[in-house]
Amino acid sequence: MNSDDKALFLDAMEDVKPLKQATQWLKPAAPRPRHQLDTLQLDNFLTTGFLEIVPLAEPLTFKREGLQNGVLEKLRQGKYDHQASLNLLRQPVEQCRQQLFAFIHSASQQGLRNLLIVHGKGRDDNSHANIVRSYLARWLTEFEQVQAFCSALPHHGGNGACYVALKKSAAAKLDTWERHAKRSR
Repeated sequence: MNSDDKALFLDAMEDVKPLKQATQWLKPAAPRPRHQLDTLQLDNFLTTGFLEIVPLAEPLTFKREGLQNGVLEKLRQGKYDHQASLNLLRQPVEQCRQQLFAFIHSASQQGLRNLLIVHGKGRDDNSHANIVRSYLARWLTEFEQVQAFCSALPHHGGNGACYVALKKSAAAKLDTWERHAKRSR
């Protein structure tokens, strides 16, 4: 540092006063909460690749091979009481994917058969609600437990919701068999 630089520095620092306490101790930062890994989501097989948009005018419907047409018709008419429901309104697609996977997994573990999923509907085919609706139509077919699904009745959400029928659990099959076997004796 030459003498001119030193003089400029001292002139600039002329009115600077030293701090009363030389060191300041900062409070330690609160420990971050550990991010718990959702082990259920590690098994999530639902795809998010290319999506074929389902037009709004087209109602959602699906029936597994071997399922009686009468079951789908009763489902379409809302004759089965829904035992649980899931609301996916205004949520990002990835969050919808994770919630749907956990919901179907939980419902099948509990032996539930009839579900209502509210996904919403937009005014435009490319609106966010219709993107979620289109993904839902694909995702539900990827579950082995899903026997059928269709758009809901207007008082349950119409084209903005769908009824889902799951396979019977082994316990429910046994219960049905025992009830019908007793009648046939």
